[in-house]
Formats: sequence, structure tokens, C-alpha cells
Amino acid sequence: MDFYKRVEYVCRQIPCGRAATYGQIALLCGMPTHSRQVGYALNKRLNSPEIPAHRVVNHRGYLSGSASFTFPHTQESLLKKEGVPVTPEHTIDLKKYGWHHTLDDAVRFRAYFTAHNI
Repeated sequence: MDFYKRVEYVCRQIPCGRAATYGQIALLCGMPTHSRQVGYALNKRLNSPEIPAHRVVNHRGYLSGSASFTFPHTQESLLKKEGVPVTPEHTIDLKKYGWHHTLDDAVRFRAYFTAHNI
């Protein structure tokens, strides 16, 4: 299993205008206790403009990934461009703007991981 490839694939599935949590990504990757590893992957291993890392926040909706970007307010700016309001406390409303994946999504991801041996 290549956890980093799984993280990359799942992150690419987060819809524009939505955000997911580190724990949610870890769960969908089949490793529910690896939320910190998701953060590491996005910060160090998968630092690419093609991966929408700005759509990943902590479990309270806090924009905790700003250190991963060249400028501190990049994550906030990118989310706002997608129509996600950010509070002065640097949080988003996950109930309204969170990615509410389905069981079908999880099954599809599992099938993709199996088919691609990741």
C-alpha cells in the first residue's frame, strides 16, 4: 500500500467549494488513525499545485495548513475564491462547506486502490 498515493487520489476528489478534514482523508485512505500523516503528506511529500491541499482543514474547520503554502494567507484566499467564507478566526463552517462523502465514494476509492495496487 502506498499511503501517499492514496492521499493524493482522495484529495483530488474533494469538490471545489468544499473542504475535508485530515481525519476524513485518512479514513477514506483506509487508515483512520493517520490524520497527522495526511498533513505530513500534503506538506512535504505531495507539495504540488495540482493537489487541492487548500481544501483540507482540521476537525474543527481551522485552516491549519497555512505553513504548507508560500504565503500564510494562501489557503484562505484559495478557499474564498471557491466561495468558502473564512471567519476572522481562520475557520470555515464544516457543516455547510464540508465535503460530505458517501459510502459509494468510499467503495469507489477502495476499488481504485485495489485496481492500482496502492
